[in-house]
Amino acid sequence: MAPASKANGPAGVVLRDAVVLVTGANRGLGRAFVVGLRAAGAKKIYAAARDAASLEPDGVEPLALDVTCADDIATAVQRCPDLTLLINNAGITRGSSLLAPDAIAAARAEFETNVVGPWALSRAFAPVLAANGGGAIVNVLSVLSWLNLPVAGTYSLSKAAAWSLTNGLRNELRAQGTRVLGVHMAFIDTDMARNVPGPKLPPQEVVRQTLEALAGGRDEVLADELTRRVQQGLSAQTPVYLAEPPRPQAAQA
Repeated sequence: MAPASKANGPAGVVLRDAVVLVTGANRGLGRAFVVGLRAAGAKKIYAAARDAASLEPDGVEPLALDVTCADDIATAVQRCPDLTLLINNAGITRGSSLLAPDAIAAARAEFETNVVGPWALSRAFAPVLAANGGGAIVNVLSVLSWLNLPVAGTYSLSKAAAWSLTNGLRNELRAQGTRVLGVHMAFIDTDMARNVPGPKLPPQEVVRQTLEALAGGRDEVLADELTRRVQQGLSAQTPVYLAEPPRPQAAQA
């Protein structure tokens, strides 16, 4: 996946003939990424999930990968020496407030999957991406990177950390020509947000915006109006994170 020309702005990435690894590819947004990448002309797609048997083997290379397991990550690096695009999509939520009896355990589980997993994968694949021309990393984040909701307090912590991770990786990988794209959104119409009331983005729309951002050399996607309003509100006279948050029945993005 060669960088596009810098003549007309930031270098984008060419998706046609890209070699991609998608984590959490067995359902929801991960599955939509597989479909969208195939339509965009990706040459090879490594579709990863904890249980490889849960993957639909239609034109992909199935890969058993628990992003919290160092041995699985080492095996993935050996299996994918041609990688040019890493999509860190796998994530979990425990739906825990910060003061719940099991909050610390919930936070540890979410941090291992939502922060340490993408960090370990990005670190392990950085030399591979460099050897293959630079390529790109996509981190799936959330509007909760900037807010903390009571019913998703520990999850919000993990997404804030994942946003910081994304910004740090972008700085450290710039010299080797690897782009790092952060994708923020509110609620997506997937199993994770099944019980959340209100409008939800189709996962295909998040994929469309992400692939366009990669091609256009952008660093960030704000996929819906709520996310854009929250991001703008960070610099308001009364920042949005100081306001009392709504209390929906459930909240995870």
